[in-house]
Amino acid sequence: MRVFWYNENMIFSFKKFIRSFQYAFCGLRYAFKKEQSFRIQVLIALVVIVLMFHFNITSLEKTILLIMVFLVLSLELVNTTAENILNVVEPNSRPRAQVIKDTMAAAVLVAAFGALIIGLIIFLPYLFK
Repeated sequence: MRVFWYNENMIFSFKKFIRSFQYAFCGLRYAFKKEQSFRIQVLIALVVIVLMFHFNITSLEKTILLIMVFLVLSLELVNTTAENILNVVEPNSRPRAQVIKDTMAAAVLVAAFGALIIGLIIFLPYLFK
């Protein structure tokens, strides 16, 4: 009888699993260092999280806010990825590549605007109590 975590052709490799987290944290570090908008969005996310605990908001409201925070941050990471891929594929930023970059930026903007509206809907009643 073989132990599944010891086999060369293993189904699950803890080492690979840990390595995948290391790669992900490298990506986060890159985005934080190189992307000003990502840093701003992380700062806003931290403010939202502090306000969530400052005001006695419901679990549903917290969940909605966290979903929006992670949606905006995730879209910003996808935007950064798309921009970097296009910079490799089309270094001179041809018009079609620029349209893709602009559209990705618009997706982040729409999500951020939606998050702002949802944040105002949730927090304004608590601010004016």
